[in-house]
Amino acid sequence: MMPPIHDSRVFSSNGMGPLSISFEFFPPKSDAMAEQLWRAMERLRPLGPAFVSVTYGAGGSTRQRTHDTVVRIQGEGNVPCAAHLTCVGASRDEVNGIAQDYWDEGIRHLVALRGDAPEGQEYQLYPHGYANAAELVAGLRNIRDFEISVAAYPELHPNSPSSHADLDNLKRKIDAGATRAITQFFFDADIYLRFLERARAAGIWVPIVPGILPVSNFVQAAQFAKACGATMPTWMAHLFEGLEDDPETRRMVAVTTAAEQCRKLQTAGVMDFHFFTLNRAELTYAICHILGLRPQSSDLEETPA
Repeated sequence: MMPPIHDSRVFSSNGMGPLSISFEFFPPKSDAMAEQLWRAMERLRPLGPAFVSVTYGAGGSTRQRTHDTVVRIQGEGNVPCAAHLTCVGASRDEVNGIAQDYWDEGIRHLVALRGDAPEGQEYQLYPHGYANAAELVAGLRNIRDFEISVAAYPELHPNSPSSHADLDNLKRKIDAGATRAITQFFFDADIYLRFLERARAAGIWVPIVPGILPVSNFVQAAQFAKACGATMPTWMAHLFEGLEDDPETRRMVAVTTAAEQCRKLQTAGVMDFHFFTLNRAELTYAICHILGLRPQSSDLEETPA
């Protein structure tokens, strides 16, 4: 079990006010991957995240591993943890039972998602299941008073017919009771800022937290972006050009690029960030440091004036 730190507040040295950060992990598939995740937790935890979240595999394939990871992080890591929960591959009663089990385990935050079908299959409504994330949010609201985060798409969900329909869907999720939206990753800060403006004009006033993906493996990130409908800018491809066999330089470029993205958002007044860590800490920690985050020292004690 990790020892508690003296004070989990994060101090910002950037003069722009306090930042709120959160981190996303995925459930490990092996003991070695579990150890890697735990090392990342130990490194990032002193930054005082508001919460960390654990993803759910396509088709509900990681249901038990997600549960076990969430419970361990919250119990041993002393960090509030949010569990991803989807509609795929389960009836309403099954999903409701999973949510109630989380509540009984002390988990108070869920990330409610429609979810993806298993690879190579089309999404289909499960018999007696929730049809979409908005229905899932409404159902969770009838179970317990969870904090509920949902997904938002600054560009366009791959299955959405239009940006207008995408925004309408987000509003349905908020109206159903979601308390926060976390965006799909993006690489151009202006894309997020324009989306935020449109969301506010549509009457969506919950926090819309930008999702930040540090990119060190450009080829892999480009594949992610294509699958998610996110734009991979030409200038980013140019930055990583010729670095295929130079991981150290790739890491430096990754940190600089993501930090510049976040700083631009900070300048526009954004003070909440959700980092997709890919179960590694070094890039995310370096970016947070550049943003001005400083953990409180564990042995720092108040002294009389």
